[in-house]
Amino acid sequence: MEVHLLVWLALTLMGSSITSAQSDQYSKAMDWLGRYGYLPPPDPRTGNLHTKEGIEQAIRVMQRFGGLQETGVLDSETIRLMSARRCSLPDIIGSEDRLRRKRRRRRKRYALSGLKWHKTDLTWSVHSYPSPSQSPNLPDILVDNILRSAFKAWSNVAPLNFHHVATDSGGTAAGGDIRVSFNRLFHDDGYPFDGQGGTLAHAFFPGSAEVAGDTHFDDQEVWSYGGDSSSTDLFAVAVHEFGHALGLSHSSSDPSIMKPYYQGGVGDIVNFQLAVDDKLAIQQLYGVRDTAPSDGGDPHLPRLPSPPPPRPTQLTDPSFNERCQGGFDAVANIRGEVFFFKGAQFWRTKRDGSLVSNRPAQIQNFWMGLPPQTNKIDAVYERKSDSHIIFFIESQYWVFKDTEAMSGYPRPLSDWGMTRRNGQPVDKVEAAFIWAHNGKTYLFSGGEFWRFDESQKRQGVHIQPESGYPRDNSLWAGVPSHMDDIISWGEGDAYFFKDNFYWVLKNGGLNQEVVTPQSTAVDWLRCPAPPAEPTPVDPRFPKQCNCELNRASSFINLSWLVLALVVLII
Repeated sequence: MEVHLLVWLALTLMGSSITSAQSDQYSKAMDWLGRYGYLPPPDPRTGNLHTKEGIEQAIRVMQRFGGLQETGVLDSETIRLMSARRCSLPDIIGSEDRLRRKRRRRRKRYALSGLKWHKTDLTWSVHSYPSPSQSPNLPDILVDNILRSAFKAWSNVAPLNFHHVATDSGGTAAGGDIRVSFNRLFHDDGYPFDGQGGTLAHAFFPGSAEVAGDTHFDDQEVWSYGGDSSSTDLFAVAVHEFGHALGLSHSSSDPSIMKPYYQGGVGDIVNFQLAVDDKLAIQQLYGVRDTAPSDGGDPHLPRLPSPPPPRPTQLTDPSFNERCQGGFDAVANIRGEVFFFKGAQFWRTKRDGSLVSNRPAQIQNFWMGLPPQTNKIDAVYERKSDSHIIFFIESQYWVFKDTEAMSGYPRPLSDWGMTRRNGQPVDKVEAAFIWAHNGKTYLFSGGEFWRFDESQKRQGVHIQPESGYPRDNSLWAGVPSHMDDIISWGEGDAYFFKDNFYWVLKNGGLNQEVVTPQSTAVDWLRCPAPPAEPTPVDPRFPKQCNCELNRASSFINLSWLVLALVVLII
């Protein structure tokens, strides 16, 4: 019966016939939701099987916990997050009743397991080290130093003292409150590892059980000091797992070292500091430290070597060139994330500047209702009045509620009432954004732009541009007149994107005559910086020997024009 429900659910959510591969994907997703506490195990004896509503709600909780859009659907982003490297402890621990209560509550800033050590001097020992063949750059002494620094992250803010118990003369590790080991696959604790990728480590909460505090790392991972695209940073994972060993559960706060998913290396581990929520969590259990932490009898913490510089994204990634060469069709600020659309796919940059994935997502797998085989988005923006998302493709536009197109779309672009100064109707939108400076919507096409006040739109009446438009793009001084797209970001600054560069107009200012272009690939898409090259030529000016003189003269004339019109525009 459970299998039939699974297939029925997949058909319902996908809206089409299901393949065996899709069925297997959904089966794995249900196992994943159960393993990490989002779904209670079914009980055939009481008829407590998973309902469609229960599964959708569990997916929503998982998406909320992982910082994704809450759709209740196993979309591509959700499935990708389920495949991400992470801790193998559940995110939600407890009964089904507790899960229901957690669904109803607002997201907590941090999570406690309800367990703690009833002492502040704790011992730790290492029972096995990473295999040299798997992690060749981590000798045993470096592992000890990394783990010592990971414990120190917690003792810096809470009155805890950690004492390292070394191996005896025969090479056998002593006991201790927190026993660390590197294991593979099944290792007799109920949480088997799964090889490289997937689950990375787990730790047991404090208590009286024999395994209390034990911390296990998957020895089939490639562990390193610093982490890069081909390895996993031992320090970042150790700080997370030691948080569990001290009594902390997974957190959905951002930033937090207790998020269940691996977030990459932390950089300078000697000066690493916990996020505010992590400090509050550990201090809730043990109080606030008011004296310097004990180092367990060592005269000083051994100095860690400098970590190797992080490696750039591997060139073997087939999407590397597409992401890092720029030339995006559209860029949009949606739900506080920046979406970069190119061809039939897109990348997402989160508010903290991190990429959701180096690899792109397929547009057709995320935005349901666009034409099949969509391979180019002209412009996108999120409407502030109702949070609907507007897509422009050639001479049509779509209105989306979350990731699904609303009924009645697409509609012709003529709804917007845009006519060029030569009298011709606009047949394509090249850029669109809402200017945070005044809350108005701006659409760009063919070197001209139109302004709309969408707050004045009446039910059943198509929006029309404000009087006095179109105007020339050159009024946005200091940026390309033909841009790929524009967003409002940060403190309301306007970001103009063209090719592989972007320009920033600060504080809604139009008359910023000199705006330095910056690299979109490096600053937004986590690509390696290219070799030093000459400063890109401003696209508004020809390459001439007297270009500086021409630029100054043009700016003087343009400044008077801007000053004369700025009041009308703002």
